[in-house]
Amino acid sequence: MLRHIPGLQSLKAFDASARLLSFTKAAQELNVTPAAISHQIKELEELTGVTLFHRTSRHMQLSRAGMILKPAIAEALEGLTDALQRIRQLENPMQVRVTASPSIAAKWLVPRLDRFLDAVPGADVRIDVSSSVLDLERDDVDVAIRFGDGIYPGLSVDKLFHDVLFPVCSPGLLQEGKPLREPRDLLQFTLIHLEYEAQGAVWPNWRMWMLAAGIKDFNDTRGLHFSQTSLAIQAAIDGHGVALGDSTLVGDDLAAGRLVKPFELALKSPAQFAYHLITRRDTADRPMIKTFRNWILAEAAASQR
Repeated sequence: MLRHIPGLQSLKAFDASARLLSFTKAAQELNVTPAAISHQIKELEELTGVTLFHRTSRHMQLSRAGMILKPAIAEALEGLTDALQRIRQLENPMQVRVTASPSIAAKWLVPRLDRFLDAVPGADVRIDVSSSVLDLERDDVDVAIRFGDGIYPGLSVDKLFHDVLFPVCSPGLLQEGKPLREPRDLLQFTLIHLEYEAQGAVWPNWRMWMLAAGIKDFNDTRGLHFSQTSLAIQAAIDGHGVALGDSTLVGDDLAAGRLVKPFELALKSPAQFAYHLITRRDTADRPMIKTFRNWILAEAAASQR
């Protein structure tokens, strides 16, 4: 019989590992290292006195004890999260917790939040900026804005944007003397690259744009390479080169004159790539969540126009 209740981190580590059957994937989900997951599982095994996973060089599977423990811990975590959310709503019904990936948070959501706060006096908006995939059923989050295919079983999903991409640069870059009148002129400039691939599709890149413009003798290894869209856009604003900007994230910068669009040729983003608003179905009617969701949808519609 247990003399001590396992810590919450150990329970979350076991829950993720049991669902994913991978310490590496569990670590990615919880935003920790695989070594930390392994250590927490070992502590839980020492505490219970049983082996929870059978591990080989290639596979991992639950032991009989692990299979018994899996649904119990999942149910306990879900119940605890739900109770904490209800307590939070009682203590502060004006609070809404939002998670968003870094680029959409920096370039679209945060610059608009003052309008929400003006429209809803007393609102308490908590923003978590993270690329990690959060579980709205288990994590203390009300609303998520995520980039992907929009397939989130059991959750309410609204598509916010579907982007097109086109070259953007600082107005000051055009004043440095080099011409930028036709696509081939881009070969004289530093190009800012973003590399992203998921769900079997590649995010539009400079090679694709150059081919669409009829330029085949193009070396896509030179220039600046980023893994975050917001960083690539900021590099363009700072005059470091020309980036392929997606319409949603560069819209405000174009309107403010921080960026210009030298060419009209644009590429459509694949169907697998779009920003989505995600909420839990069982909490979607809570006043602040519903208010925030409606505001986000209205802002997204305005941005598309």
